[in-house]
Amino acid sequence: MTRRLLIVLVNTDPRNAEELGAPFYHAAVAAAMDYEVDVICTASAGRLMVKGVAEKLHVKSGHPRTVYDWIKEANDQGARFWACPANLDLLDITEADLIPECRGMMGAATMIQNIMDGECRVLTY
Repeated sequence: MTRRLLIVLVNTDPRNAEELGAPFYHAAVAAAMDYEVDVICTASAGRLMVKGVAEKLHVKSGHPRTVYDWIKEANDQGARFWACPANLDLLDITEADLIPECRGMMGAATMIQNIMDGECRVLTY
């Protein structure tokens, strides 16, 4: 039985904050169910790993809970967060600019290898 979930945020755009609740909620639930959960944020979603970005976003307008709160909850449940190395150049940032919940970089080759080895299930957003 597969015990690992890879969540890939590639089409989720931080400018549409209502799209951001589901992937982080799913990550938190899966981690709470004792699945090994990795969340990689790439393309526009890569901005969510930059300090200060997710803190300014709210899934529901006027609600006090930020997208960063959703990320912290998933992290507290055991989900691991990764940034795409290509985003560093795209966003003109360094690893020092990433939120503490981000474990580091997961490049395309590692992500594809994880998917192709058959040891995980994949959700994309």
